Amino acid sequence: MNVLVVLGHPRTDSLCGGLAEAYAAGARDAGLEVRALALGECEFDRDVHTECPSDQALEPDLAAAEREIEWADHLVFVYPNWWATMPALLKGFFDRLFRPGFAFSMYEDDEGAGHEKLLSGKTAELVVTMDMPPWVYRWIYRQPGTNAVKRGILGYAGVETTRTTEFGPVEDSTANERSEWLERAEELGRRLESGPKSDRQRVVDRATTWIGALRLQFYPMAWIAYTVGALAAAGSGVLTSAVYWLGFAFLFCLEAATVLSNEYADYETDRQNTFAGPFTGGSRVLVEGDLSFGDLRRGIGIGLGLAGAFGAGVLAAGAGSLPAMAAAMAILSVLALGYTLAPLKLAYRTLGELDVAVTHSIGVLLCGYLFLGGTWTDAEPWLLGLPFLLSILPAITLAGVPDYAADRAAGKKTLAVRFGVGGAAAVAAGTALLAAAVGSLWQFLGIVDAYGPAIYLGIPHALVLVWLLRTRLDLETPGRIDVLMVASLSYIVWFGVVPLVGLL
Repeated sequence: MNVLVVLGHPRTDSLCGGLAEAYAAGARDAGLEVRALALGECEFDRDVHTECPSDQALEPDLAAAEREIEWADHLVFVYPNWWATMPALLKGFFDRLFRPGFAFSMYEDDEGAGHEKLLSGKTAELVVTMDMPPWVYRWIYRQPGTNAVKRGILGYAGVETTRTTEFGPVEDSTANERSEWLERAEELGRRLESGPKSDRQRVVDRATTWIGALRLQFYPMAWIAYTVGALAAAGSGVLTSAVYWLGFAFLFCLEAATVLSNEYADYETDRQNTFAGPFTGGSRVLVEGDLSFGDLRRGIGIGLGLAGAFGAGVLAAGAGSLPAMAAAMAILSVLALGYTLAPLKLAYRTLGELDVAVTHSIGVLLCGYLFLGGTWTDAEPWLLGLPFLLSILPAITLAGVPDYAADRAAGKKTLAVRFGVGGAAAVAAGTALLAAAVGSLWQFLGIVDAYGPAIYLGIPHALVLVWLLRTRLDLETPGRIDVLMVASLSYIVWFGVVPLVGLL
């Protein structure tokens, strides 16, 4: 690991200078390649005189500093807190060097402006001195200078700050205290032998990565449909039933395995996708190297193993017909995994959108109904599931729009690829209107008791969604469509939450 220690104090003979030297010595003792950069010895204009910092030529010392930062894997900034923030020297260094084209780049798409972090992959830590107790700075002053460096500057450029160490108060410190601080700084450098992050940080980061890979934002849809089915079969007491929770655990683990398998199989299209967002483009943990293919294979195996165990529990304790429950779980599993996995690979055959809609509506709803004692020949789960299915189709169809170019290049024939963006918009609009019509018809004719008058609110929502499709979707150069995705995902509420509340 290459380590660059940046001294942000104007004087090299300061306490900060001693801390920087001690840290560098400790890092060298750990066997790391270490370089030092004292800003007080660099000659450069701290002010930006041009409209954009990138238009102002770099002085030789700044150009050399830029090369040092490019070389480094881990950056260490040692500086004093003056007036609760960094010295003007360090601020000027950031102003001049962390400019567009080096630290970040800007872009614009249909959803607005954004920026790309050009220094992603690097880590940093801050070693800060101050003339107040660190706890006062942290909890009373709310550490404005640290936040500015950590989040506003380094974070904006993609550099992850792994540790902040504060020493103070300096003015009243004794020689013995300063000696202890120097020893501590040296120890901080030695700790880099095991990497820039502590064991606890690595555990937290790993857990966070796996949570991101699971994409938990999509699980409530299946839970709602499953609970509607269970309530329709057994009534309001179902939430305290062990069978209900065993069934939920089975579905959760199956969904987890499915999401991870999608990440695995869709690597090529995700890699080419430039419009990934919270609702499209996958979690990108594989594309960005946070997890490996082996990690995902193990995750899929664990998910399927747990799903099998919980499924066996449902078969042992469930109130429904054993063959019917087993068949429902088996069919649901095949359809869920077959979304992207061979041999079905339904998403690559223009059947993926229908597959998701079926599994997340009638599929899980019927499971809930069967697990709690219902029979598959009853009309109720099918009647509740049909408008639910139709309401899901707009969201899952539109999810393929930002991925359109990448999916086409990877051979994934979604509705957007097969029929174009305009065709996908037409499917989304048509199914939204059809869901509202069917749900309203069920309520008007009294076919489904679970709805109530609130189901009619799906009609104006469907009309708003159609209007948004006509006014906010660029058929020629579609980019991120977060507003449309929010509108289409929230549309599902009318056909999930309304019957859920009605059955409680």
